[in-house]
Amino acid sequence: MFGEIIGKISGIMYGYVLIIMLIAVGLYFTIKTKFVQFKLFGESIRLVTEKPTEEGQVSSFQALMVSTASRVGTGNIVGVSTAICLGGYGAVFWMWIIAILGGASAFIESTLAQIYKRRDSEGNSYGGPAYYIEAALKNPILGALFAISMLLTYAGGFNMLASYNLQSTFSVYSWYNASWTPAVIGAILAVLVGYCLLGGGKRIIHVTSALVPFMGLLYVVVAILIVIMHIGLLPGVIGQIFADAFNFKAIFGGFSGSCMMYGIKRGLYSNEAGVGSAPNAAAASAVSHPVKQGLVQMLSVFIDTLLLCTCTALMCLCSGVAPSADIAGASYVQAAMQNALGAFGPIFVTVAMVLFAFTTLLGNFYYVDNLLIYLNGKKEPSKQFMFCFRIIAAVIIFLGALMSMGTVWDLADVLMGIMAIINLPVICIAGGTAIKALEDYVEQKKAGKDPVFKASTVGLEGKTDYWN
Repeated sequence: MFGEIIGKISGIMYGYVLIIMLIAVGLYFTIKTKFVQFKLFGESIRLVTEKPTEEGQVSSFQALMVSTASRVGTGNIVGVSTAICLGGYGAVFWMWIIAILGGASAFIESTLAQIYKRRDSEGNSYGGPAYYIEAALKNPILGALFAISMLLTYAGGFNMLASYNLQSTFSVYSWYNASWTPAVIGAILAVLVGYCLLGGGKRIIHVTSALVPFMGLLYVVVAILIVIMHIGLLPGVIGQIFADAFNFKAIFGGFSGSCMMYGIKRGLYSNEAGVGSAPNAAAASAVSHPVKQGLVQMLSVFIDTLLLCTCTALMCLCSGVAPSADIAGASYVQAAMQNALGAFGPIFVTVAMVLFAFTTLLGNFYYVDNLLIYLNGKKEPSKQFMFCFRIIAAVIIFLGALMSMGTVWDLADVLMGIMAIINLPVICIAGGTAIKALEDYVEQKKAGKDPVFKASTVGLEGKTDYWN
């Protein structure tokens, strides 16, 4: 019953409403910023290596890694597979479109987070959509609603989905038993995450954080290798992607199951552009100009979708294994890997999923802590409250492993959709400030300066914690 209700809500939200909003806002900011995602792409790469303005503060690269750790995860593997198996080849094209347009939305939201960021008692910065909604729109109630929606998404929907996706990768092994294996894997994952959240797993966090960039790079290399091994299939695959993407009769004849809907849903889940999550990490970095972090976070969207999701898609479609609804999810990726690499393939996918899911879960709680502080009147909640909250969060992770694929994906989509429905209109209203900041940045760059921002240039002198 619950699954049916959530499925219907998801169908309504993504049956044109959110898709129109995402494309319209992305197009609007692409035009208003004069195609920032193309013109300043090279600049965004250069800025990644820039050091923070103050010693010991969070750098652009570190903020990028936090947001990328949350973005890069099970969605890049299982999400892409699900979109292709249920939506068809054309879903890949619509993932690309939502990433390219979403890059402009991601730039605006992260630049706003930097402009309106707050300073804590130790001089560190923090912020996010809840804060710029309150500051720019003078609407703390809407800010609180966004914080609650994001809290439910990241501590609930996304964590349940990561848990389900992880346990589903074990379904290809002979010892997997649907009656007890998900519960065992969910319990192990819940205990490990709970242990880390309660302060006892620093070594585990350091090890996995060190392994994930390596595993991500290795995953890309293996995917490219498989494509090269089946290079003769690549032209046909690319042709099929574009042919399906522009089959508008099929798309609008059954939109709820079309390549456009699945491509945009899974692309949005993967890169989160315009949803309002990455700005929470973006606000933490110490930069001389808010636009710098906006450009870096824009780059994160491209890394996630145009690189990692494309690698998964081409690897699967060039493997010789045809996509079908019966193998949607981890099973399709593992079948593709096994067909190309033999018994090593599924094991490699399982190891990658374990690392990606674990760090995604921990990365999500970085955002959750920030949200709890906002909802608690900008003060850290008591230790007793945080202990109870983290125990409940671990139980939610366990429950996610037991849910069905349709329900857990629909729940994550609905909760993420609520965030986007709040955040997208807000950045349209407040986005003029970010565009003025971009114009200031470009002018300073043309003058040969290292851009430094002052709130007075966008009419906010004395109205921000920084930049005065």
